[in-house]
Amino acid sequence: MIQYTEFKNRLVVITGANSGIGHAQAKGFLAQGARVIGLDKQVSAMENLANDYTTFSFYQLDVTNHERMQAIVSEILENEVRIDCLINTAGILDDYLPTLETSEELWTRVMATNVTAVFHLTNLVLPHMLKHKQGAIINTASIASLVAGGGGAAYTAAKHALAGYTKQLALDYAEDGIHINAIAPGAIQTPMNAADFVGDAQMAKWVANETPLKRWAQPEEVADLTLFLASEASSYLQGAVVPIDGGWLLK
Repeated sequence: MIQYTEFKNRLVVITGANSGIGHAQAKGFLAQGARVIGLDKQVSAMENLANDYTTFSFYQLDVTNHERMQAIVSEILENEVRIDCLINTAGILDDYLPTLETSEELWTRVMATNVTAVFHLTNLVLPHMLKHKQGAIINTASIASLVAGGGGAAYTAAKHALAGYTKQLALDYAEDGIHINAIAPGAIQTPMNAADFVGDAQMAKWVANETPLKRWAQPEEVADLTLFLASEASSYLQGAVVPIDGGWLLK
């Protein structure tokens, strides 16, 4: 892992920090000396992380609960000068369902979690970053932000929307010192993809075979990219949606 001295004592807020990519991101920033606040509706792994790191704390939060989200951000900012980095990672899948099999309830839930929650949390944190003329925002997009096939109708639409939102944010606030990008993961082995590994794992094997590198990635690989995108080393990257997909999009 590359060492970034700039994260020491910086405050990083990460959604979806209880598992998968979000948990790996939290551990990555903690290893670099950052203070991290995790947000997730499940807390068991975050409780363990808090036992391992005095610089980690967490709140239980369903990101679609905007009233509680606002209360949590207000509490954080009562105790902190600023939030240096916001990592929007929480998200849900849609079982790869085509539109005629997608209920309105599923569509609404996917949009609320994968897009609207990012909008609300960003709008709560961004004014404080603007006040200090610095900050980094990294959204977790997907290869489904760039092509079809990475999800079903709802997930692909939501992740395309998130990519567009990231680009507009970056355009609007670049001159104010806010560093904004997105990550577009491909096949990452996380609890969210656990169903692909059930039984003889035929789906997981198929995905690996369809990926030019012939394997799934681990969450820590996405965390390493997150650290780079949050660092000064990537300061001239703005509004990028960066694939980490083993070559999937080359096809």
